Amino acid sequence: MPEKNRFAAVVLLLTLSVIWGTSFILIKQGLKVFSPDEVGALRVATAFLFLMPVSLQRVKEIQRPDYWKIFLSGMLAVFIPAFLFASAQTHLNSSLAGILNTQSPIWTMIIGAAFFSQRFRGWAIFGAIISLAGCIVLAMARPGSVWGGFNSWSLLIVLACACYGLNLNFIKFKVTGVDPMTLISVSLLFIAPLAYIYLFGFTEVVNKLSSTPGAWSAFGFVAILALMSTAVANLLFYKLLRISSPFFTSSVTYVMPIVSVMWGVIDGEVLLLGHLTGMVLILGGVFLANQK
Repeated sequence: MPEKNRFAAVVLLLTLSVIWGTSFILIKQGLKVFSPDEVGALRVATAFLFLMPVSLQRVKEIQRPDYWKIFLSGMLAVFIPAFLFASAQTHLNSSLAGILNTQSPIWTMIIGAAFFSQRFRGWAIFGAIISLAGCIVLAMARPGSVWGGFNSWSLLIVLACACYGLNLNFIKFKVTGVDPMTLISVSLLFIAPLAYIYLFGFTEVVNKLSSTPGAWSAFGFVAILALMSTAVANLLFYKLLRISSPFFTSSVTYVMPIVSVMWGVIDGEVLLLGHLTGMVLILGGVFLANQK
C-alpha cells in the first residue's frame, strides 16, 4: 500500500470506528423517548431522506430483475437490524451491544460455508467457536459473579449480525455489477416506504414530537445515527475498501468496541469481569477467523 494511501486508510479506519462505535449510545438516547420500533423506523426513514437525491438518480442503473435483490439487501443490511438493535438495547447496555456487534465477520463466514459453498479450515473454524463462546460468556455476566442467567435479549444482536453476514454473502454472489453506493441508496429507496407506513400508521411518533418533553432532542440523536452510521459510514467503508486490503478494512471490528465501551462508561454503564472476558473471547475469535 503506498504511503499516501496508508495514511488515508488509517484516518478512514479511525473515523469509521468512531462513527460505528458511537451508534449504540445514540440508540440509547433515542430510546429515552421513543419505543424500539419507533427508533428503528425513524432511523430507516431519516437515512433515506439523506440519500434520497442519490437514490432517485441511481435507481435508473438497476435492472428490473434485480429489484427484489436490492430490496432484500436493504432489509438484511438496514431495516431488520435497525429494529433488532433498538429492541435489544432496552435490556442491554450500549457498550455490550457494541461488543456483541463484532460477531458480524464470524456470521459472514458461517453463512458463507453453510449456504454459499465457501470453505474455511483450521483457525477460521476455531476462531468462530471461540467467538460464539465469548458471546455466551458476555450474555451470562451478572453483577457479583461472572456467570448468571442468560440474557436472551443478546440473541437479537446475534440475529442482526447473522443478517449482516447473510447480506454480505448475498451481494457478493447474487448481486453483481452494482456499484456499492447505488446498492446502499437504492435499497433505502425500496425499504423506506415500509418505514413511513409504519411510522405514520402504527406509532405515536407525531404525537410524541408535538407533546413529549425531550422528544425533539431524542429525534436529533436518531437523525445523527441515520446520517452518520447509515449514509456517511457506508461511503467511508467502501472508500477504505478501495484503497486498502479487506483484512485491514476488517480491523474496524477491533477498534469499534473500544469506542462503544468508552461511551458506555462515560454514560455511567458498568462493565463486569464477565463482560470483559466475553469481549476478549469474541475479538480473539474474530482475529483468528481472519487469519489467512
